[in-house]
Amino acid sequence: MKTLFKSALILDPRSPHHGKKRDVLIDKGTIVSIAASLPEEKAKVVKEKGLVITTGFIDLQARFGEPGHEYKEDFSSGIAAAKAGGYTRIALLPSTTPPVDNKASVDFMKRKGIMHDFIIHPIGTLSDKREGKQLSEMFDMKNAGAVAFSDDKQSVSTELMARALEYTQNFDGLVMSFPLDPGVNPGAQVHEGPTSTRMGMKGLSHASEEIRLSRDLDLLRYLGGRLHVSLISTAKSVDLIRKAKKEGLQVTCAIAAHQLSFLDEDMMGFDTHLKVLPPFRTKEDRKALIAGLKDGTIDAICSDHTPEDVEHKQLEFEHANFGMNTIQHAFPIAYTALADSLDLETIVSKFTAGPRAILRADQPVIEAGQAAEITIFSTDAETTVSLSKKEWMSKTGNTGFEGKGLKGKMIK
Repeated sequence: MKTLFKSALILDPRSPHHGKKRDVLIDKGTIVSIAASLPEEKAKVVKEKGLVITTGFIDLQARFGEPGHEYKEDFSSGIAAAKAGGYTRIALLPSTTPPVDNKASVDFMKRKGIMHDFIIHPIGTLSDKREGKQLSEMFDMKNAGAVAFSDDKQSVSTELMARALEYTQNFDGLVMSFPLDPGVNPGAQVHEGPTSTRMGMKGLSHASEEIRLSRDLDLLRYLGGRLHVSLISTAKSVDLIRKAKKEGLQVTCAIAAHQLSFLDEDMMGFDTHLKVLPPFRTKEDRKALIAGLKDGTIDAICSDHTPEDVEHKQLEFEHANFGMNTIQHAFPIAYTALADSLDLETIVSKFTAGPRAILRADQPVIEAGQAAEITIFSTDAETTVSLSKKEWMSKTGNTGFEGKGLKGKMIK
């Protein structure tokens, strides 16, 4: 059946309908017509206050458990959660068992996406077997469809990072770096500060992030290449990226949606669902992140989706795994945190044009005759995060937002 979305605000700078409220008729995955008013006959009609249509959301980094840890998340449940979150594509990290370090693994991930009518952009490992010793088969994986190379949040030596930046220039590959030097604060659990002291927990300092980020930027400055810094969390990190961009370095960066929702002081309850990496930082850091989003220093907002089962989350704080299950609610989480600071178009761009530019993915256009790779949500409606089987699509429920009301509601 055809679907007619009534009086929806279109946000797509490449579309002639950008910034206008229009009726949009979709049939069999194609935008049939866009006009100020369309008849409602023979179509399923969707009317919602605050309805917004954008190009399809793309997630820069998420994790599924398949292969190896399907009990945490398989492709079926992960893609269902991603679709519920408004995503039409996701870049999937290679930290599986075995890891995605060869052409066959990349093919496997892409086929899984096709089976579920979804676009998966595989990220290949930076090192062979993700062991941090020698480079992976990057060129073969690139030809197979890998969009970037990363060892996820595993530490990468200076030698390996240097070799990766040099080698990927041969085929214009993208290196993804997670800025953390684990040797600065080994065994850290939360942000280093008064809260970590009161909790009696080892703290993760600003320096642990900024030292590694400075190293990677220095290597990029020296060797060239393309670098994406997957997650930054401190005010100084924002400033380092801002200065690097002004120098003309090919560097981009992102933050996770949930980083904007909590502060380090919220950890006092020892809630393991809030144990994430990078950890929640200070008010000053959060202000800097928002400023970085506003001026374009931070290019994208991702989910950093990390599903974890109860055996790895519901135990003593220091033994619990890092990570939060977020892909289904990443946009409402970000919109709730940013609605009073940024305009809607800017927030949307961090889920659409920003990540697409980083991955050099094709940019769809909201226009009649084009494929309907779109995301639809309401800014007026609200979402209450529920773990009920009817509403929660993921296999695991390690979210810090259960029962919380969020601004915005995903429609498609």
